[in-house]
Amino acid sequence: MIEDILSTYKKLLGRTKDLFVLASAQSIIQWDMETMMPPKAVEQRSQQLALLSSISHKMSTAPEIGKLLNTILKSPQYDTLSELEKRNIHLIKKNYNEQTALPEKLVAETAKQQAITVNTWKRAKKEKNFAKLKPELEKLVTLEKQAAQILRQVKETTTVYDALLDNYEPKMTANVIAATFNNLRQGLTALLEKIQNSHKQPDLNVLRVRIPIEKQRKIAQALTQTLGYDITSPAAGGRLDETEHPFTNGYYDDVRITTHYHLDNYASSIFSVLHEAGHAIYEQNLNPDWKYQPAGTSCSYGIHESQSRLYENIIGRSKEFWTYMLPKLKQIAAPALADVSLNKFVHAINKVEPSKIRTEADEVTYNLHVIIRFQIEKDL
Repeated sequence: MIEDILSTYKKLLGRTKDLFVLASAQSIIQWDMETMMPPKAVEQRSQQLALLSSISHKMSTAPEIGKLLNTILKSPQYDTLSELEKRNIHLIKKNYNEQTALPEKLVAETAKQQAITVNTWKRAKKEKNFAKLKPELEKLVTLEKQAAQILRQVKETTTVYDALLDNYEPKMTANVIAATFNNLRQGLTALLEKIQNSHKQPDLNVLRVRIPIEKQRKIAQALTQTLGYDITSPAAGGRLDETEHPFTNGYYDDVRITTHYHLDNYASSIFSVLHEAGHAIYEQNLNPDWKYQPAGTSCSYGIHESQSRLYENIIGRSKEFWTYMLPKLKQIAAPALADVSLNKFVHAINKVEPSKIRTEADEVTYNLHVIIRFQIEKDL
């Protein structure tokens, strides 16, 4: 009997592996859309992603998966399974229940609209024209709301927003977040006011030095090498490319990051590289024995962000890190920064000031950006 249930379990994992392989292919196509794809290919790429999402949905909702799950869960030998095996079954069942409730057409339309909206956003951002983005964004929000209404019933959440939150932070609710953010906001605003009134302000001219983009690329490569995120060796499992908005994409042996370089703001790419490398290093260090298993994926977006912010802020803004790294930065950037002292540099990169761009926000104001976005999402 034990062999029977294990045999059924292995068949179920075989189905799941195919889904992970397909998802990894989708992620690389999305990466290409952000990094290499020619502008004319938007419509074609949106159709490709829609088709792949449709195929993935068919595979996720195959009756065979339901039968395998039912056989395992009703087996008298279920308790002989390990905690890992039970966790995988739980996660597969959760995904199966959610996907079977979602219409295939809605899944495909959403994937297509996501691609169209992202590419429209790029053009609208460049032109500083929100009106260009608005109609496509409205279409996407409408589709997401339709999915949320369905998932609310499946997940039995109090609100449709809670159903969406669960996709990113399992079991999290808007009420819990609101209570946490209310306390956080009070502390942060008081701290921000105290810092702004301080007479010990950093010399930000250190960060306004113009460093050629080619040298910034070399700085970024030096940072990844220092952190242990390999993008250069014959056995490398990473890449560093350029996009409008930095992101991390990939799975286990192929995890790629991107950044954006600014001629008059070299620190922007430094901290986006540190941040994205944190995401990538987390992904690359998931348990290899659990590859292609649901339990072998990242725990949540909250955990993911804790790793990226660890590298960006706890490590990346520390005096200890720049005691080692600043000489390398000066060597690459020369003659720029030649006369900048360690203390002056560390003070500058730990500046605190309100800004409009989340990815370039400091440790104090960053979470205020998140709080504002949370409020906007609730309103939507």
